[in-house]
Amino acid sequence: MTPAAQRQNWAGNVTFAAQRLHRPESIEQLQAVVAASQRVRALGSGHSFSRIADTTGDQVSLDGLPETVVLDTESSTVTISAGVRYGDLAAQLQAAGRALPNLASLPHISVAGACATATHGSGDANRCLATAVSGMELVKATGDVVTLSRDDDPDELDASVVGLGSLGIVTRLTLDTVPAFDVAQSVYEDMPWEELIDGFAEVFASAYSVSVFTDWHSPRVYQVWLKRRSDHDEAHAPQRHWRGATLADGPRNPVPGMSPVHATEQLGVPGPWHERLPHFRLAFTPSNGEELQSEYFLPRGSGVDAVESLWRIRERIAPVLQIAEIRTIAADGLWMSPCYRRDSVAFHFTWIKDIDRVTPVVAAVERALAPYDPRPHWGKLFTMSPELVRAQYERESQFRHLLQHFDPGRKFRNDLVNTYLPAHP
Repeated sequence: MTPAAQRQNWAGNVTFAAQRLHRPESIEQLQAVVAASQRVRALGSGHSFSRIADTTGDQVSLDGLPETVVLDTESSTVTISAGVRYGDLAAQLQAAGRALPNLASLPHISVAGACATATHGSGDANRCLATAVSGMELVKATGDVVTLSRDDDPDELDASVVGLGSLGIVTRLTLDTVPAFDVAQSVYEDMPWEELIDGFAEVFASAYSVSVFTDWHSPRVYQVWLKRRSDHDEAHAPQRHWRGATLADGPRNPVPGMSPVHATEQLGVPGPWHERLPHFRLAFTPSNGEELQSEYFLPRGSGVDAVESLWRIRERIAPVLQIAEIRTIAADGLWMSPCYRRDSVAFHFTWIKDIDRVTPVVAAVERALAPYDPRPHWGKLFTMSPELVRAQYERESQFRHLLQHFDPGRKFRNDLVNTYLPAHP
């Protein structure tokens, strides 16, 4: 245990209020910390931009627990300790001929933290990363260990996987795996804006995973990243021209001005899934944290209208933006997932690191998207009122009851959770 004063998240925009940081080396030590704490939260890899991991009491890092990755070939699952990062897990799965269906743009994030906040990749048929969870183990407020599984507790598991760190501290996860597969990644530049508007659905259906990058300034799409599965998508070489865009003649980074050496391999060269589905390589830090991020999930059918609404306020967005990304995600059944029961399109913004200039623009983006029932990413910056956020989740009242059941003393709550999901009287 060490004092936690002046500790910050990866981006440096959050200085944690936690008084102490614990790094237990066993589940038993973790149980003792949780049982003795009045307020406690788990700290993942620190890549959230909101205060979701903060607390006024004790923070717990799980990177001191023994790292475990156990494959079960009979059930096609893998059970891991909660501190494992996606990039490290993926390499071990690949070596065993297995894979996860999708990955986020960063492989550096912890599996447990990503699942707790419904982090996602892209693809019309790909759901958020947390949907791979078929079982979980967590330490409750009493210090007792609880296990949930899809076979024995399907509804409770759906309620708990995107738990926002508020049910307990997750110690193990069991994930579904699929056979390993190869992906070829190509980048196209300067797609005419009209091609995106007129062919929105076709663009996002054109590969296993698609990302559209724009600066909300130029009337052309900055880049389109197509990640095609060798066994599913068209196997021919990438076309030099596609929907008015031109195939990049060398590797690219999606963030203007950043070196492509940090980005995963492109130019249509097939390679293992975990070396293509993320945008960035595990071996490199993609940036130095000099950024802020926001993201909003809308019904997929509202994608074109949302693009046109954001275009109308581009003069407000562009001056404080580094890059924006549009992705699609399939619906899921996880209660607090922003994709709960609706196929979604996500609008992501990487802002400059100037909270005073960025905050009013975030509010303007939210006003522009308001007609389309946006759901904000729990781990990123947003200013939407608690009432508006709660109205987007039909199971939020039941989730709040579940929080009370798991944590009657409100040990795992923090300011963010209390604001957006207040305890029932």
